[in-house]
Amino acid sequence: MKALVFHGPERSSWQEVPDPELVAATDAIVRIDTTTICGTDLHILRGEVPDIEPGRVLGHEGVGEVVETGADVRGIRPGDRVLISCISACGHCRFCRERGYGQCRDGGGWILGRTVDGTQAEYVRVPFADLSTHPLTGSVEGHDAVLLADVFPTAYEVGVLNGRVGPGDTVVVVGAGPVGLASVATAQFFSPGRIIAVDPDTARLDAAKRVGADAVADSAEDPERLVDDLTEGLGADVVIEAVGSPRSFETCTRMVRPGGRIANVGVHAQPATLHLEELWIKNVTITTGLVDTYSTPTLLSLLCAGRLPTSTLITHLFQLDQMEEAYDVFARAADTGAIKIALGEVARPLVAARPLVARET
Repeated sequence: MKALVFHGPERSSWQEVPDPELVAATDAIVRIDTTTICGTDLHILRGEVPDIEPGRVLGHEGVGEVVETGADVRGIRPGDRVLISCISACGHCRFCRERGYGQCRDGGGWILGRTVDGTQAEYVRVPFADLSTHPLTGSVEGHDAVLLADVFPTAYEVGVLNGRVGPGDTVVVVGAGPVGLASVATAQFFSPGRIIAVDPDTARLDAAKRVGADAVADSAEDPERLVDDLTEGLGADVVIEAVGSPRSFETCTRMVRPGGRIANVGVHAQPATLHLEELWIKNVTITTGLVDTYSTPTLLSLLCAGRLPTSTLITHLFQLDQMEEAYDVFARAADTGAIKIALGEVARPLVAARPLVARET
């Protein structure tokens, strides 16, 4: 088969690799119909996730058809169409019993595209298949369902639920990338008073409005003042950090009200300063987290009911063998207008994107 293989910082290729085989009785082999590229994959390619070894097939999100199962797999069978979770769960360790699947201690957690070969491939071995896949109906499009592998559960669990969004709250989402936009969308489940999206990109702020933001602010134009004005100087009840940079994290700490909550969702590659000399007196709660995906069944129900604006986030579709082109488009989002990319469908843009900037060769 062919797959996207990591060869070290700034080096990867779409190439032939051995077909996956069942290793454990709890495994399944899935033929990939739809996969996508995550911001974490870009961190890996930049060398910012040092535990990823060269030779690893990347990707941790996918939709496909089961082609083979191990002897102990009971919940799915060959021919079933499934969503592959970004988190694998053994189901037996202490954390799995507490629905903390991201911290699985018996071979699970975030392993796809990290410690085992991932989903940016024609086929993938899915460990712990019963708990790490979700059956899909034929009415769910692959490019919609794939956003429930990581993007929407991460936004909902690590952002909205950790931030304890409640009725009447002022919620600020810093970063209007895929997870930030999904945070805006799912925060609405709890009837906040207003949602404010902050980002430097006009197209992404427009997308934030489409998924439910009540106000938007350019991150270069003093968004703290806007929050101050809208809350009469109090600050936001909940601030969701969905960028993963020291600057954005510090911006969040200046926007939150006394007694408020900061939910960090972004993946940080550099240290961020925690100004406890200012925060200690404000009773601020700061949460971090890796997604557990316990909310995926709920989100799937909402998707089937038409309550999740997944299509708004997908800007480009590519075929699997266009993986390298897709990475280029996603990595240059400021030039291409890319928000989220899906691979495995007919290649076409879903929304008007900015012209591609030619690369020097």
